[in-house]
Amino acid sequence: MAGGVRGALSPDREWSRGDRAKAAAKLMAGWVALLWILEVIDVASGNALDDFGIMPRSVPELIDVVPASFIHFGFGHVAANSVPLLVLGFLAALGGLRRFVAVCALIIVADGLGVWLISPDNTNTAGASGVVFGLFGFLVVGGFVERRLLGVGVGVLVAAIWGGAILGGIAPTETGISWQGHLIGLVTGVVSAFLFRRRQPRGALTA
Repeated sequence: MAGGVRGALSPDREWSRGDRAKAAAKLMAGWVALLWILEVIDVASGNALDDFGIMPRSVPELIDVVPASFIHFGFGHVAANSVPLLVLGFLAALGGLRRFVAVCALIIVADGLGVWLISPDNTNTAGASGVVFGLFGFLVVGGFVERRLLGVGVGVLVAAIWGGAILGGIAPTETGISWQGHLIGLVTGVVSAFLFRRRQPRGALTA
């Protein structure tokens, strides 16, 4: 019993790379599965869960700041977020689950509050895209901030694959999407890369 508890609470750095990969994969598979389950419930209930989206500048809507990131408007919406969330989340979680949870919590709360504050009137915003944009920013910047060669390589690869979509998603000219939520998520992800960086000796460049 004592050994199990000690293992469960041990720092992320004590895990092997294989353990981290398995844990990251399970976490993200469970997260994406939850989004699909919630959307099935939403459709079956006549879109009752859509009320958990964020309507701006209404004080009662502040309770939806966190739930909104897990609600989507149709299967097409959740499908569009599933693959990038799964891949980007997996890559980010490889750096440590505790840090990953902290990064995601900050992105979700900051993005939700930002949407509540600056989104246009009479809109309802929900979806995991703010988290996706945040994880993109975190991964692209993180390797450079920490001066880790592997992290830099991951960031460059992520930017090459999703960079065009990210730029399009923050364009104010796009209709039918919350570019405000995308932009706030992206900025929060970049900030998170600095706030939660792993310290390196000055001048060091590691793998």
